[in-house]
Amino acid sequence: MRTKLSRFGFELPQELIAQYPSKERDGARLMVVDRATGKIEHKIFKDIIDYVNEDDVMIFNNTKVFPARLFGTKEKTGAKIEVFLLRELNVESRLWDVLVDPARKIRVGNKLYFTDDSGEDVLVAEVVDNTTSRGRTIRFFFEGSDDEFKSILKSLGNTPLPKYIDREPESIDFERYQTIYAKKLGAVAAPTAGLHFSKALMKRLEIKGVDFAEVTLHIGLGTFRSIDVEDLSKHKMDAEYFEIDETCAAKVNKAKAAGKKVCAVGTTSMRSIESAVSATNNLKSASGWTNLFIYPPHEFSIADMMLTNFHLPKSSLVIMASAFGGIELIMEAYQEAIKEKYNFYSYGDAMLII
Repeated sequence: MRTKLSRFGFELPQELIAQYPSKERDGARLMVVDRATGKIEHKIFKDIIDYVNEDDVMIFNNTKVFPARLFGTKEKTGAKIEVFLLRELNVESRLWDVLVDPARKIRVGNKLYFTDDSGEDVLVAEVVDNTTSRGRTIRFFFEGSDDEFKSILKSLGNTPLPKYIDREPESIDFERYQTIYAKKLGAVAAPTAGLHFSKALMKRLEIKGVDFAEVTLHIGLGTFRSIDVEDLSKHKMDAEYFEIDETCAAKVNKAKAAGKKVCAVGTTSMRSIESAVSATNNLKSASGWTNLFIYPPHEFSIADMMLTNFHLPKSSLVIMASAFGGIELIMEAYQEAIKEKYNFYSYGDAMLII
């Protein structure tokens, strides 16, 4: 039986797409969905502490969003061009995959100039290849160290808010579109389920005896790319880089062996651990690129619980949540969320599937 994309469609009122984060990180709403009973509860995010116990493990994605949206000018014409950095292809030659807008103006051989606040050119790049209709490969010209180069990119870049947040980035986004435990720079979008954790909540979880494990998955725009095939077995995900170290694997496997719960915080944590399952259904240390697309039916090997936000209709993210929670139950939960006016997407509310 093939799983069809149309099963994951629903009407989402535009006003439910959150444009700003909740006042407090852990003050967002939390819907708790019980797979065994079908029960749906309405809570506040900080209540998540009631669903985990001593020696349970929560797996966090410690990727850090870098300011990936740059604005440059095209040589000769001076046309303003938005350049969205997707991923670094080669450190030595400073090759990057990017998206450009407007794309029709940008051809191979064009040079782009990036200026600082004083109007001085601090970076120059040349377009060396076309990859998709909006995609380009560009080479930055810079003689200094990689740290110096990344520092300049950081100073030039803007917080890469998703397009459905219909406003310019503000000072609040610099802090709130980043998890408090973000460490490893490399994502172009935040692992949004983790945005709800405050320092106070993390401390309370720690005092309760909950163990924390970290993975890294650098989120690319492919996570949010629309699916244009009805038969989900034919959809191909973009590859994203991930890392799971020995410490994380040991913590998770110890908890599983002791009959404790493992909670994947976010779809990216879930993708990471499901990409590194051993022959004995344990978690193994691994690193590399994963293009794993999780859709129903999928046999999950590691996590007993999953925390996620409310996602776009027919997206790979709502499909993954449905694979974990069951299509009928998660689609029912989404209708309940719309009825109860939950906030959706990156700055929206959260769902805990137990």
